[in-house]
Amino acid sequence: MKKKSSVASRVLNALKEAERHNRGERVPGMRITHYPAVDIREIRARLKVNQKEFAEKFGLSLDSVQNWEQGRTVPDRPARILLAVISENPKLVERAVQKALTQDA
Repeated sequence: MKKKSSVASRVLNALKEAERHNRGERVPGMRITHYPAVDIREIRARLKVNQKEFAEKFGLSLDSVQNWEQGRTVPDRPARILLAVISENPKLVERAVQKALTQDA
């Protein structure tokens, strides 16, 4: 009969796998999700706005916009969806944000 591993040994094994993954080694069973890149700079350039104006216009934090553009963080799924809609129809999103803000007041 196989002895069950302790919680500590399972955690240790998970940490070892994480280290291998971090070094770029393949780890069996580990799922890696790749998200399509969102070029926020390109969207802003097309709209002719700076980071602060973009953040205010679309209800985003300036820190998030800066971090996304500089590659420090990656937009999560809802943010990527919002950015895709902004890219396709910025006026629609701008009207929705304004409507939401006037309802808050």
